[in-house]
Amino acid sequence: MTILETITAYKHKEVAAKKNAFPISLLEQAPLFDRTPNSLATALRNSHTGIIAEHKRRSPSKSLINASSEVQDVASGYETAGVSGMSVLTDTKFFGGSLDDLLVARDAVKFPLLRKEFIVDPYQIFEAKAYGADAILLIAACLSNYQLKEFSEIAKQLSLDVLLEVHSKEELDRSLLPSVDMLGVNNRNLKTFEVSIEMSKTLAVDIPNDFVKVSESGISSVETIKELKPYGFQGFLIGENFMKTTHPGKSASEFIKKLKA
Repeated sequence: MTILETITAYKHKEVAAKKNAFPISLLEQAPLFDRTPNSLATALRNSHTGIIAEHKRRSPSKSLINASSEVQDVASGYETAGVSGMSVLTDTKFFGGSLDDLLVARDAVKFPLLRKEFIVDPYQIFEAKAYGADAILLIAACLSNYQLKEFSEIAKQLSLDVLLEVHSKEELDRSLLPSVDMLGVNNRNLKTFEVSIEMSKTLAVDIPNDFVKVSESGISSVETIKELKPYGFQGFLIGENFMKTTHPGKSASEFIKKLKA
């Protein structure tokens, strides 16, 4: 099994257990469930940098990235730096995150938060809403055509933005849905975990301007962003580049200053 297949197989078991222990009816009673989300897509459209900075402790490809930084400090640092939004890894087994990370970040900042998770069930979308997310990630490689449509429409009913991630032309062709706000091209092959920004360049021409174009993974320099902007990208998801440093917020601030220079 590929890494992606391993993760999604585990997610099905994890969600089944959660649904039994804490049903959607309880999620709907959470204090944050009635909160009005901030649109990540709008923030990216109005931003000069388009950076979505990530909170990520570890990953299957890089193992430990950062085990010492506190979520609230990272979130506040990113907000001070002027990023457009923050991606919060909520997977525990493979990435060392949790839904509590999302909750803590929500309490610390006002800007849009993306729940970055391997979503395989509508339950996780209700979770995202209950824990203060403004947007969710859907991964085309994990979902059928029916699920892409169903899940994105559920998100819109909950006023959550949808970032739909693709890795190929085939995935892109089945992802052009009116219930999707942002189309993300993951430069990392989730089967091999190899990275190349050429994937973003290749697929950009086939993404209609109705969608906010987001390039994900492998973005570690200002030059890369400047290279991608002519292809219509307005969002740039940056994770390990900031998180591998002692002060992710400070690293993001320095990066943005260079980008604006």
